[in-house]
Amino acid sequence: MEKHNLKVILVLFLAVVFVASFSALAVAKTIRVGGLNDTTGATSDVGKDYALGMEEAFKYINAHGGVNGKKIKYTWFDYGYRIPEAITKYKLLKRLGVVAIMGWGTGDTEALSPTVNKDKIPYVSASYSAHLTDPKKTRYNLFFASDYSTNARACITAWFDKVWPKHPDYGKRKPRFACVYMFASPYCSAPIKAIKDQAKMLGFEIGPDQDVSLFALDTKSQIMALKKFKPDLCWHGNTTMSVSATVRDAYSLGLGADWIINNWGYDENLPRLAGEAAEGVMGATPCAFYGQPYKNMDNVVESAKKYHPGVPQSKRLIRTVQAWGDALILWEALKRADKAGDLSGDGIMTKGFETFRNFDIGLGASPITFTSTDHRPTTGCLVQVWKNGKFQEVERVDLKARWPEKWEKEWLGW
Repeated sequence: MEKHNLKVILVLFLAVVFVASFSALAVAKTIRVGGLNDTTGATSDVGKDYALGMEEAFKYINAHGGVNGKKIKYTWFDYGYRIPEAITKYKLLKRLGVVAIMGWGTGDTEALSPTVNKDKIPYVSASYSAHLTDPKKTRYNLFFASDYSTNARACITAWFDKVWPKHPDYGKRKPRFACVYMFASPYCSAPIKAIKDQAKMLGFEIGPDQDVSLFALDTKSQIMALKKFKPDLCWHGNTTMSVSATVRDAYSLGLGADWIINNWGYDENLPRLAGEAAEGVMGATPCAFYGQPYKNMDNVVESAKKYHPGVPQSKRLIRTVQAWGDALILWEALKRADKAGDLSGDGIMTKGFETFRNFDIGLGASPITFTSTDHRPTTGCLVQVWKNGKFQEVERVDLKARWPEKWEKEWLGW
């Protein structure tokens, strides 16, 4: 009887050891990644599609080998574009043991940056604020795209290069320029200093800024104020919904100015919402629009159809592609760090991201380089225009090539 009991105990013990070992092995082969998205807040007009794309990208990654055989467990939360909520969810993700986080807005990303850098958790954000590109200040903040300041400088330069020389007043006076954005939003205001610096350098006359809420549906008072200045060109730094309302009101009230727009206000929904007012509007495009024939775009489209078949293809946006851009650079960094045997935050940074030299993710994005002293992913931006029913390339502006000394010595981090 005693021998029988001992055998039962031994069998149970071995079973427990086997299960524990199997569970430990499963955990060892899983890499946790967190996410913060806005699907209900002020930027949900662009955030919903981004969130879909991020989910699809990680499912694709796991279906194609994961991180050298290890699966990624992606856990994300909607924080409604509220900074306190983002901080709370960040703390939860940290407790869950994530090795990296896919972030979202500029306000929360900049607010979390000191904590992220203290915790050494790579934070790959949908905020492309230039404030996040100086490793001396924000070493663990990253993104795949040209930063907002680069976007702004590129857009105003492309207009100055391609449009202003055709204006009847070219050579007779300075072009007039004004900025339109939500003053209180860290995202919207992030590149204003840079674009005004570029405008001054190119010889523009700069008029008064106009405050337009991210929630704005009627901007007639701001357009009437702009009419007093008579701008030739306006920069809009909001997201698509309020950008569309502004462009529409400017058209109906006869402002007569051209528009250049930051990337989060420039997508496939702009011509749908602004109608004929969108004709000739230019914007920053850090990657291709959804479905455009670029390398790896077939993976994006096929994954969207496979993992979210209920979402019509006609509703998908460039935001999906942007999500893939951030997911793909994290994937590559994790693979490199894992191969080097170091998936710590510092390892992911030094043996992953900071080894990128002209890394090509396709998707119409510029090749990506990160160094220990400069986290600006690219040196320029592709500027496109909505014309004759489609987006068309205007100019790919390389700021480093045109102003190398300023790029190297002045523009990092602002």
